[in-house]
Amino acid sequence: MSSSYPAPRVPLLSQEEARKRAAEVGMAENFADLNVFRMMLQHPVLAGKVGSLLSMLLFDGNKFDPRQRELIIMRLGWTSGSEYEWTAHWYLAIRMEMTPEEILAVRDWQNSTVLSDNDKTILKATDEMVERGAITATTWKQLETFVTTHEEKLELVIAICNWRMFSQLLLSLEVPPEESMDTWPPVGELPPAAIAAKHRE
Repeated sequence: MSSSYPAPRVPLLSQEEARKRAAEVGMAENFADLNVFRMMLQHPVLAGKVGSLLSMLLFDGNKFDPRQRELIIMRLGWTSGSEYEWTAHWYLAIRMEMTPEEILAVRDWQNSTVLSDNDKTILKATDEMVERGAITATTWKQLETFVTTHEEKLELVIAICNWRMFSQLLLSLEVPPEESMDTWPPVGELPPAAIAAKHRE
């Protein structure tokens, strides 16, 4: 763990111990290697439940568009100032063949020229849930023009709730990013929330 980060508020397990506990609750080994689950597996039952939801939303039978899901996550990572969330999902989005321009556009999506109108509606819904606690009726109508099934609508809302929760727990528990990753890619630019947090330290 880099010395530039504070000590996590709950200690991280060794990878070996995290994998052992993950196996006991049926969690995928690749989750157990992540710092967030090396911490959460201090409470294996809780980690297993959280991991199960995460696995479903990312991989197992998900219905909502994966690209738009990543736009949601990147927006939440940026607006909350969650270095871990932004960094981890930057690399995931790139592996999904999203362009850096698309990803960076979430920082100022209203003025973007690379995001579609549908993308902007997804990001508007994300901001509304954070700022108002719910998606407005006007935005919901816009969403229904392209998010058409009940399954997609439910996953859209749960995705916003889930990754907002993750940004909050990552920040509150001071979970450090994996050492193998360059943080705040592509150039280390910090969002306003992260700059403000540094000033409060």
